[in-house]
Amino acid sequence: MQEVDWSHLKAHELRALAASNAVVILPIASIEQHGPHLPVMTDTRLGQEIAHRAARKACAAGRPTVVTPVVWSGLSEHHMPFGGTLTLSHSTFRLVLKDLIESLTRHGFRDILISNSHGGNQVAMQQICDELAPTSPAVLVATTYVSEAGESLSQYCEDQPGVMHAGEAETSMMMVCEPDLVDSSDLGSLTQAMDGAKFLKAGKASYRWRPFPHVTGNGIAGNPTRSTPEKGEKMIEAGAEALAALILDADTWADTRDLRGEGTQGVPFR
Repeated sequence: MQEVDWSHLKAHELRALAASNAVVILPIASIEQHGPHLPVMTDTRLGQEIAHRAARKACAAGRPTVVTPVVWSGLSEHHMPFGGTLTLSHSTFRLVLKDLIESLTRHGFRDILISNSHGGNQVAMQQICDELAPTSPAVLVATTYVSEAGESLSQYCEDQPGVMHAGEAETSMMMVCEPDLVDSSDLGSLTQAMDGAKFLKAGKASYRWRPFPHVTGNGIAGNPTRSTPEKGEKMIEAGAEALAALILDADTWADTRDLRGEGTQGVPFR
């Protein structure tokens, strides 16, 4: 099996991957509270697992892919009231990703997939791509595995509409990745129904930031009661398949088109 973990490879092996136009997956996540039953590294561990599985699938299909260490420090201010959470400022987070992307491009990598496993990072991740893409020598693609997998992952949830915070989905997946770190002794007492309209929304279509205790008393959003490792394995595979399909789709990395022609009204474009 081809090694896909950046940290396990030698420098010359990584230079060879750059020369072979390998895709780099740059996972971003968080260290934050996940209720009384899951460890604070849940997003980081799941993001790592899904990225590694996706990379192996892409390699098996003929596209070299390598996964950097997970950027575990994310944007988790809304979880701070529960304790156990480590968060960055937006400015620091953006600079960390900017510097890591520049490191990758200096080594010659030209196809970079930023793979996110924490909802709080999503907007900033997209903004970073907006800022860097116009002048970067690399193609930058930003994804969140939950969104990319969509119904192929959420179909396995019985008691919630999709992946929520420390609920059925994340608990099931952690039962696969780190079963010894999941406290399943009293999952039935932990369920917290979350009203999404009361969290980050205002009015009909407006945004308002709020801390997580506004919608949950124990740090959970969802129902972990029906969590099983069998579900978790299917969910992880669905996430990995979705990322591998994204990597293997030629349109993901294709050059952008320029439909302008020579100019308009007799004046050429620069």
